[in-house]
Amino acid sequence: PPIHYSLCFAGFGMDPDLQIDIITELDLVNTTTGVTQVSGLHNASKAFLFQDVEREIHAAPHLNEKLIQLFRNKSEFTFLATLQQKASTSGVILSIRELEHSYFELESSGLRDEIRYHYRFNGKSRTEVFPYRMADGQWHKIALSLSASHLLLHVDCNRIYERVIDPPETNLTPGSSLWLGQRNRKHGFFKGIIQDVKVIFIPNGFITQCPNLNRTCPTCSDFLSLVQGIMDLQELLAKMTAKSQIRIYLLLKVGSKIQTSFSGSVLYFIQNINECKCICGVVECRRMSCPSLSCSPDALPVHVGGQCCKICRSKCIYGGKVLAEGQRVLTKSCRECRNGVLVKVTETCPPLNCSEKDHVLPEGQCCSVCKGHNFCAGGHRCGENSECKNWNTKATCECKSGYVSIQGDSAYCEDIDECAAKMHYCHANTVCVNLPGSYRCDCVPGYVRVDDFSCTEHDECGSGQHNCDVNAICTNTIRGHSCTCKPGYVGNGTICRAFCEEGCRYGGTCVAPNKCSCPSGFTGSHCEKDIDECAEGIIECHNHSRCVNLPGWYHCECRSGFHDNGTYSPSGESCIDIDECALRIHTCWNDSACVNLAGGFDCLCPSGPSCTGDCPHEGGLKRNGQVWTLKEDRCSVCSCKDGKIFCRRTACDCQNPSVDLFCCPECDTRVTSQCLDQNGHKLYHSGDNWTYSCQQCRCLEGEVDCWPLLCPNPNCEYTAISEGECCPHCVSDPCLADNITYDIQKTCLDGYGITRLSGSVWTMVGSPCTTCKCKNGNVCCSVDLECLHNN
Repeated sequence: PPIHYSLCFAGFGMDPDLQIDIITELDLVNTTTGVTQVSGLHNASKAFLFQDVEREIHAAPHLNEKLIQLFRNKSEFTFLATLQQKASTSGVILSIRELEHSYFELESSGLRDEIRYHYRFNGKSRTEVFPYRMADGQWHKIALSLSASHLLLHVDCNRIYERVIDPPETNLTPGSSLWLGQRNRKHGFFKGIIQDVKVIFIPNGFITQCPNLNRTCPTCSDFLSLVQGIMDLQELLAKMTAKSQIRIYLLLKVGSKIQTSFSGSVLYFIQNINECKCICGVVECRRMSCPSLSCSPDALPVHVGGQCCKICRSKCIYGGKVLAEGQRVLTKSCRECRNGVLVKVTETCPPLNCSEKDHVLPEGQCCSVCKGHNFCAGGHRCGENSECKNWNTKATCECKSGYVSIQGDSAYCEDIDECAAKMHYCHANTVCVNLPGSYRCDCVPGYVRVDDFSCTEHDECGSGQHNCDVNAICTNTIRGHSCTCKPGYVGNGTICRAFCEEGCRYGGTCVAPNKCSCPSGFTGSHCEKDIDECAEGIIECHNHSRCVNLPGWYHCECRSGFHDNGTYSPSGESCIDIDECALRIHTCWNDSACVNLAGGFDCLCPSGPSCTGDCPHEGGLKRNGQVWTLKEDRCSVCSCKDGKIFCRRTACDCQNPSVDLFCCPECDTRVTSQCLDQNGHKLYHSGDNWTYSCQQCRCLEGEVDCWPLLCPNPNCEYTAISEGECCPHCVSDPCLADNITYDIQKTCLDGYGITRLSGSVWTMVGSPCTTCKCKNGNVCCSVDLECLHNN
């Protein structure tokens, strides 16, 4: 039967731990720069105007950590918001990112009337574009729901898009941060009012925004959540079983206090709890042994003055708190535990030089001290082999490294003989020598030291009998030698590769520390600059096409009036004329005749009253010679001439003070209209265009808008995108293709004779460094060279 989930939300509420109210968490009421509280679509929640100024609206670390955990643990989520975006502006509604990597980003472009969802898949940036006009100055509700690879986009409670996409990465890195109304500190500023911003980690969370949109089928993630819940319970059961098998033994041992005497008597040293005797001027010491105590239920083992070992003394109980002999408690007066009875004592407390809220009552005392009091300096005694540690209400003794407590009392610690206890790391060809608090490893005669723990008989590094990389440092070890990459190089020592701190962009290769070798089409110290093959005249396209520059390469795009014949020739030779007359896509009117031309057409009207030269346009008629501006594009001017419509961009006269800067951004010289690129290094003027991370970007009146590059559609079965490139190209080998949609009916046989489903991955029989994958009946294998070298 249908499952009406809206009843679950409305009737039983929702787990608050699965919902994050972004505006409430960010505490925007107390944020003064760039945002102002205003009236929203309704009065049930706060709304804020995001102004056109620099601002920094991002989440605190605790909220980022909560988001990271929820994204890692939940397979589906919904982003909700109510907003009113200023007309014809662009901006980011919400972004969750780490440096330049967007894990979740929702953007609304009023310049291109698009909603864009940016995410990451397999370490690469992806963008889904949804044509929709959100920046119209009207109120809208938006909900983007994701369940694994299933995407739903609702606007104003209408499902406008439903797609299957590559499953986004949800394993957010620890440095990820949430930004509201902007991409980062410099870019993507949203202009308008935002209200009811939430991220909900439940199936189809859009129902919380639009309760009337019931869903009838559970999602795939519903089932996965059930399976995960069972696995979590199994894990919890395993942990509880393991805990029940752990036995904890507490060994209570006793210490002593200082007692000294002269010749013929006993001398007790606090440092080591040794019992020493002075006999004829010679001190003889032996380790003291305190008896095991078995105190009655109403007594506790305590130190008593003049005694080295603890003894049983009656305890006191007050208000459920157990007090040992000598401890005090503050009631109406100060009382001390003596022989099991709380005895009233008189104690004058010294004045404190701090406010009352900073008063702290130490454990077992009646007089308060100031917060941060140094209990160690107040007479807390620790032996020479232990250290005094201050806490909020007391001090304790802790044994130094290399020492262990005597009789369970950390005030008195003795050296650990790591050699006798075999707690050392001395390797063969060495002798362990115990030291106070430590030890050392001495080489056996005839051997050479390798490090603090090893000695060797052979100098493999000096003799050249090693397999270290030329960019590695060889070090002799007990078993031969070890290899460590030199500074500026990374690897396992046997293979070291150069490391470039800022990386090599667009698939460049780091060939030396901080030095990149760039792929074809790029240049610069980090391959960050694209070579414009079109502008530099490197490429010559067919006259039916024009050269279009792309990051790292180019393509020849058919000119207006031409289209590709399907072979997609790189030089544009496949561009053929469009016969507007035969296809009836011309604008010739009345008695005029359409005549096809290369790249266009002409209208010929021999004679007659109907040869007016008028042009049909959008269901109406434009007179011959008429000039008008397009409704949907104020920057284009069209004219009708002899039955044909000609459109062009408005001519820009930058000397005219009333020039439209929106249509003529090149005339905008205001500093506020300039834009910084995404790296914050280069300044662009209004109207400038550039490419960044496989996106076409434009600066317009101080605002950066970017959209995915339009790639030609290759006419082939298998395609791949090479490292550093943005657009796919044809490949003949299915193992090299990255556009395969796996068909589980097309299986493969592995080396064991086991049938593998398409998309399955396994290790080749007898070759642990070879990984194979089934791609629709084709077995594709690759070798890990580093694994091969190490094995």
